[in-house]
Amino acid sequence: MPTGNLSDVIVVGAGVVGAACAYYAADAGLRVTVVDRGSVAGGTTGAGEGNLLVSDKEPGPELELALCSTRLWAELAGVLPPRIEYEPKGGLVVAPEAAGMSALRDFAARQRTAGVTAEEIPAERLRDLEPHLAPGLAGGVHYPRDAQVMPALAAAHLLRAAGGRVRLRLGEEVTGLLAGADGAVRGVRTRHGEIHAPYVVNAAGTWGGELARLAGVELPVLPRRGFVLVTEPLPRVVRHKVYAADYVADVASGSAALQTSAVVEGTPAGPVLIGASRERVGFDRTPSPRALRRLAAGATALFPVLAAVRAMRAYTGFRPYLPDHLPAIGPDPRVPGLLHACGHEGAGVGLAPATGLIVARCVTGSEQPLDIGPFAPGRFAPVARAGPD
Repeated sequence: MPTGNLSDVIVVGAGVVGAACAYYAADAGLRVTVVDRGSVAGGTTGAGEGNLLVSDKEPGPELELALCSTRLWAELAGVLPPRIEYEPKGGLVVAPEAAGMSALRDFAARQRTAGVTAEEIPAERLRDLEPHLAPGLAGGVHYPRDAQVMPALAAAHLLRAAGGRVRLRLGEEVTGLLAGADGAVRGVRTRHGEIHAPYVVNAAGTWGGELARLAGVELPVLPRRGFVLVTEPLPRVVRHKVYAADYVADVASGSAALQTSAVVEGTPAGPVLIGASRERVGFDRTPSPRALRRLAAGATALFPVLAAVRAMRAYTGFRPYLPDHLPAIGPDPRVPGLLHACGHEGAGVGLAPATGLIVARCVTGSEQPLDIGPFAPGRFAPVARAGPD
């Protein structure tokens, strides 16, 4: 393990995005300190389903990031232990009615032009893929590249795989950023002392806006609450990641109101995970019977067999939301040495490897795997007003 308080990079946040940043930085030969006020995967990562999706991404920068991450997750599955439960099971998006199927067909056609594999499934073939689906659906699209991991274990094993170049400082809240006379970052301050490094990565998830403010910059990250229902362990009644087509519209929406759309998937351990809900209520963790009822109703509408199954528990998480639905990844032009890796909303697990690789290459000055311009944190900087003539 590295000794002392000197590192090449400090990563603030031990969720899956921070873990990926640490992994790829260490793989590039850098010494990394990961600081988190809680535990590994103690925030959004630990409350996620582990989705690795391309199926819900519009053609554009986020889809390019997702395709890159899909390749990297497949590589990581050969490096990390099987306990991360990497499962390339594919996704199935279904449309209850003909109008929804028409929109889904058009969406898939646009994705194909961007390199996504998407196969239209007519109504009569849906049960070949999912025998327990409700009858009467209009059709669907199969995405064989969708996958899943167990997110908390993925984060933990990314950190472990980074080896001796990564040091963990858990239970330490960052209370300030250190800066030199030129304004460049030179480390962070916690209640346990100072940690020095020429680069600091903001991978603080829903708290990314607060960390940015410690550096004197604005990054408008907001929490977006979601619930997940967990059933009792079952035989494999749901084979794929299955969701209704309206989920895509909910992901892209900026509404603060409660939105729910049926998202159902089985797990290797047996329980079925049921989502998805979205609403902006700050960090309020109060259980919402209304949201949970809507999740249960959506799941049983897709899979009637679940109506007789017990829900064992529900858990709450907060997605780090940015107004344009793109994460902030890369150097902050306002503070030399500060990089951001946050704002992924509900896609952080899926997008983590590409994010980590980008951050590591920003630090080392290496060639990037894709155009990172659309993710530039400086896009949120206030526009200077012209003075009077």
